[in-house]
Amino acid sequence: GFDHILNTLDDHKIKGSFFLTGNFLRNKKYSAVIKRIITGGHYLGPHSDGHLLYIPWENRDTLLVTKERFNADLKKNFGELSRAGLKKQKPEYFLAPYEWYNSAISRWSEEMGLTLVNITPGTGTGADYTTPGMSNYKTSEELIRRLYNFETNSPQGLNGALILIHPGTDPERTDKLYLRLGEIIEYFNEKGYTFNKL
Repeated sequence: GFDHILNTLDDHKIKGSFFLTGNFLRNKKYSAVIKRIITGGHYLGPHSDGHLLYIPWENRDTLLVTKERFNADLKKNFGELSRAGLKKQKPEYFLAPYEWYNSAISRWSEEMGLTLVNITPGTGTGADYTTPGMSNYKTSEELIRRLYNFETNSPQGLNGALILIHPGTDPERTDKLYLRLGEIIEYFNEKGYTFNKL
């Protein structure tokens, strides 16, 4: 989905924000995409090296990683960002893996000089990873409708909102939300919104 997303952003003269794991950055088959993100002036930041789960799903007050492991994993992600060509820009923002964290992870991120960011709750597009076999499966049409309803019903609309769309999803999900990115952009452009990178 990267080529489609980048082409769509280019067509609309929009800069996006991409958060990549070290595992992704090390994969040689993605080197052209990574170079295109950097040379295109998009924001590129860390998403952890190994996409660690920091805390259990059922108890946000518990940690599954130590501070040392967290720091080592993130530093490894920084190294891969640098090796991929991110030389001039120092990462400022960090999207936690699974978009799941607690106050300790937030504090540790800040200690490493990063601002921890997350998707705006209620926008719904982050569920584009779901597949038809999952109980929480949402079609792209449902996700778009939820985003439009959020904008209509939120007091500030989408002003300042962070919207997540995954460029890669399970092959079982043939209904790819990223293929409808242009439609989403055009809908909100008509309502007077602009899109910005972090």
